[in-house]
Amino acid sequence: MKPTRVALAIAAATMIATPVFATNGDNLIGLGAQSRALGGTGTAAFYGSENALTNPSLLGKAQGSEFAIGGTLFMPDVKAESDVAGIPTSATSDADTNVIPEVSMYRRINNNWTFGMGMYGTAGMGVDYRDEPALFSATTNLQLMKFVPAFAYNNDNYGFGFAPVIQYGALDINYSGTPGFNGTGVSDDLGFGVNLGAHFDVNPALTVAVAYQSAIDMEYDDQLTDAADGFGLGPCAQCTQTITSDKLEQPAEIKLGVAYDMNNRWMLTADAKQIQWGSANGYEDFNWDDQMVYALGAKYTGNGFWAGFGYNFGEDPIDVLENDPTNPMTTYANQGINLFNNHFFPAITEDHVTVGGGYSLSKTTTLEGAFVYALEVDKTIDTGSISDAFDDGVPNGSVPADGTSHTVEHSQTGITVSLRMNF
Repeated sequence: MKPTRVALAIAAATMIATPVFATNGDNLIGLGAQSRALGGTGTAAFYGSENALTNPSLLGKAQGSEFAIGGTLFMPDVKAESDVAGIPTSATSDADTNVIPEVSMYRRINNNWTFGMGMYGTAGMGVDYRDEPALFSATTNLQLMKFVPAFAYNNDNYGFGFAPVIQYGALDINYSGTPGFNGTGVSDDLGFGVNLGAHFDVNPALTVAVAYQSAIDMEYDDQLTDAADGFGLGPCAQCTQTITSDKLEQPAEIKLGVAYDMNNRWMLTADAKQIQWGSANGYEDFNWDDQMVYALGAKYTGNGFWAGFGYNFGEDPIDVLENDPTNPMTTYANQGINLFNNHFFPAITEDHVTVGGGYSLSKTTTLEGAFVYALEVDKTIDTGSISDAFDDGVPNGSVPADGTSHTVEHSQTGITVSLRMNF
């Protein structure tokens, strides 16, 4: 393993070995306490060194030097209810607690240039039903860590930034109850991308900004294809949706943002971004669509403290494939894809409310925190054709295509704490 991968693997290992659940698809809604307190905004609002990943251009607003360290305690609540295996079963996933680390810094080089750097746990998803045979004893775990050095140029009222991105990812899929699949162990990969950003100060109070995050190609050997083969979802001449690749590309993002600062007391922020799941290798095979995410935040700054709140909405990006009454094999394959999404990777949360604050412990040190709650959402899919195949080995027997079902319920709670030191 190369030294860079070793370093990122060690950093990723600081995450407790249970799956991360994120919020917009498999992405965290924000990085750092301020961003997460303000609805995941940060395209146009300067929060500090964590902007290296959200919009590196904003590092041009930095003064002096900063070092920040913190993490998020992430607590997803996921429950599955299904009779797909012939036994009505309801269970809550044991993957209910995770620690996601983040470390960042910046240093002003001169009047026009700033350097920043960060290492972040940015995304992931998974479940743990290993004690539930009727739910395939399923455990899934995707974790992503990014290392980002960033450079920002600023002039009087505008700036731009560039940040190469090194991403380490690890994926593990295990389940039982289907022939030919016993799991292959964790697979990992290293990918590379770039973040670009620019901002313009319309006046001293109003900043508008744009940012682009490139797609990062990742491949997890024998994970997706072996898991799909266990359900008979490999190459199929009669099927429209099959899994034939182990690629799971982290998608590109396009972001727009506005921040309005009223006399250094109130700051209002708004972001809109498109996450391009629909054209990302792997996610497009699982029928994910491009996702629009909208975020709002408000922050009040007093003497030695700040307080903020926000809201974030991203529509469920996972489309449900329909049954095909003319082709039992297509119906079976479509239900198999739906089941993989709903049971193994249920990234379906949409509405998130956020609140947080910070307190100055000294002239140079601030303790910050944020609380994020994703409102509960549920989703039900048909699994009758899969149940029929389990029963007699043929997905077009006596059980109707909609004879059984699978329902997932999902909500999230996240608590972020960070210590920011300025010099």
